[in-house]
Formats: sequence, structure tokens, C-alpha cells
Amino acid sequence: MEKKSFKKYIILWLSQSVSGLGSSMTGFALVLWAYGQSRSAMSVSVMSFCNYVPYVILSLFVGSFIDRHNKKTIMLVSDGIAAFGSLAVLALLLADRLAVWNIYMINAVIGITNAFQQPASAVATGWLVPKEKISNVSGMNSFSHNLIVVFGPMMAAFLFAAGGLPLILLIDLVSFAFAFCVLLFFIAIPEQVQEKTYRSPFAGMAEGFAFLKSEKGILYMMLTMALINFFSRLTYENILSPMILSRSSGDSNVLGIVNACMGAGGIAGGILVSVKKESRRKAEAIFVSTALSFLFGDLMMAVGKNVFWWTAAAVAASLPIPFVMANQNAILYRKIPSAMQGRVFAVRNAIQYSTIPVGIILGGCLADYVFEPFMVSGNRLAGVVGTIVGNGAGSGMAAMFLCTGICGFTVSILSCFNREIKKLH
Repeated sequence: MEKKSFKKYIILWLSQSVSGLGSSMTGFALVLWAYGQSRSAMSVSVMSFCNYVPYVILSLFVGSFIDRHNKKTIMLVSDGIAAFGSLAVLALLLADRLAVWNIYMINAVIGITNAFQQPASAVATGWLVPKEKISNVSGMNSFSHNLIVVFGPMMAAFLFAAGGLPLILLIDLVSFAFAFCVLLFFIAIPEQVQEKTYRSPFAGMAEGFAFLKSEKGILYMMLTMALINFFSRLTYENILSPMILSRSSGDSNVLGIVNACMGAGGIAGGILVSVKKESRRKAEAIFVSTALSFLFGDLMMAVGKNVFWWTAAAVAASLPIPFVMANQNAILYRKIPSAMQGRVFAVRNAIQYSTIPVGIILGGCLADYVFEPFMVSGNRLAGVVGTIVGNGAGSGMAAMFLCTGICGFTVSILSCFNREIKKLH
């Protein structure tokens, strides 16, 4: 096995960040385009739903495949197929035939590729990075991710005005080509030979679940994070954009500012994680961080009625997240044997992210058909809630943030007292 090289990871991280910026700009532009076509939160929800459902289902079966096959090849093929998705959107747009349902289908294909790419990337990171630097790597990833969140929407808005959606898609494809070539020609990922073969994908999945049964603390952590992801996807990834657009009279600049501030909070958190020492009580650090995110992020987003409060809530919600990811990754890389990381990470993705599509689609339904109509119904309870979150368009979605803030905070605090989770370090 080759000596682990942190420098190789830095090169890979930089190139993937460039590609991520291109994808972020495309994603932001397509959300605005889809919402402009339908004026419905559900259209945005279904876009994410179509991405997550195939991802979660396939994650149950791809673990043994990833452990047996070359990680670099899996990443290259997965990224290449995803790039064809952007190319297809561009072709349909230039032919004036792009429809929302086309984006749904392409997002489903990208979800399939992510089911292979993400666990393969996670295993590759474990091979390239010494275990004592895993927390620092998590901070670096949070930094780059949130830097993209800050600049992606702003650059997308500028480029959209300058050259429209085709220009953004072209830049996305160029950034992909750069990252693809860096991975292909400059990154060598060491591999561990697998002596054991699997006759079916179910065998690898069974071994992944068997490992989690023997490590109850990790299993409970994943189940709790699945519930936390559900509450989060009901709102932030799901209805935040429609709520801000509704409450700001459709001002996309305000939405861009809020997204930028959410990224700024993540950047600050990522920097802190990158430079600080590892926490000795990693499990508690995870759930204290999620509790703070729900308490100050969701609740402030619920009661805020202008860009000042929304930006403050965005920072408060995103600042603790790098601490969640860093401590969880540190636990997983220490506990999971290298030879079966692909299987366990794939099963982890299936468990931890299985609630995301449910949250996404339910969030859209609740926003359009329950909370928004309820807040304008004249009901006495709606009046009481209205004194907290305000009235008018978007107030129903604000009420949803109020609910997720309370529920997410409660689940996070209770998790800190779980016996098995407290044993993790």
C-alpha cells in the first residue's frame, strides 16, 4: 500500500471544489428557473426528491461493489455521467424544449451516480489522509462547501444576467473537465486487495448491517442523524428558497444574500474545525452542535421578517454543522476497518439519508397544502402563530421552521443522554 499523502488529497480537494462551484451555480439557477415556471414549493421539493430516492435505494447495495473495485475509476465514471446530465440540460435549453420534468429525470440519474461516487470518495479519503487529520479534512470540506454556497449564487446571478443559463451550464462543464483531468492524471489512490468475493450485492449489504449491529453506538448515532436530517430537509433544503422569495416579493438578491450568509457561517465553522484540536467527547459534540443549529437557526428563521433576521439565522444554523461532520467522520474512520469501509459507508448513507426524500416531499406538500392555507384561514390558532411568525405569503413556511426548530432541538438534546452514543469517542 502506498504511503498516505495529504498533499494528494489537497490537490484532489481543490479540483473537486472548482467542479463543485460550477455545479452549485447550475443548481441555483435551475431552482430559480423551476420556481419561476410553477410558483410552487412542490416543484423545488420534487427536484431534490428525485435526486435522493435513487441515491438512498442504491446505497443499500453498492457497498461491496465499491470495496471490490477501483475507487478512482468509480469516481471518474460517476462524475462523467453526472456531467452528461448538465450537457443534456444545455441541449434541451438551446432547443427550447427544457421542462421541469426533464430536470427531475436528470436529477434522478445524478442521484444514482452519487450513490457510487460519495462512498467511493469517502473510502479514498481514508486511504489518502492519515487518521489524525480526518477532523481537519472535515473542516476543509466544510470550508470549501460553504465558500461555494457563498459565491455560487452570487456568481450565478451575475452570469445569468450576462449570458443566461447556457453560459452557467458551459462553465459547469468546463469546471467538471478540469476536475476530471486532475483526478485522472495527477491523483493515485492506493487500493487494498479484497480477498473475499460476493455473489450478490445483498451479501455486502448484510455485512454492513452486521457490523452496525455489533457497534450499537454507531447505529444509534446514524438513526438519530436520520431523524435530524428529516427535520432539516422539511425546511432548509426544501422550502427556504420559496419562503424567502415569498416574503421578499420574489427578490432573488435577498435569497442570494441569505444563502451567502449561510455559507459564511459554514466557512467560519470549517475554519474553526480545521485549526482546533479534536474533541474528546465527540458524540456529545455532534448533538450539542445540532441542538444549537436548530435552536438559533430554525427558530430565528421562523420569527424573522426581514433580510437582517434571515441572514443572522442562516449563520446561526450553518456555523455548528462542520463540528457535526468532523466529529462523526472521526468516529467512523476510527471504528470501521479499512477493508469494509465501502460497505459500511454505503449502508450509513442509506440509513442516515433515507429520511431526506420523505422530508423533502412532505415539506413541499405541507407548505403548499397545509401550512400556507392554514395561516390565511382565519383560524384562531393561526392567529396565535401569526403573532410569532407574521402573516401573509410565506408565513406558513415560517411556521414550519418554528416546528422543526422545536423538534430538532428536542431530539438532539435527548440523543446526548443515550448510553450507547455516549460511549463513542
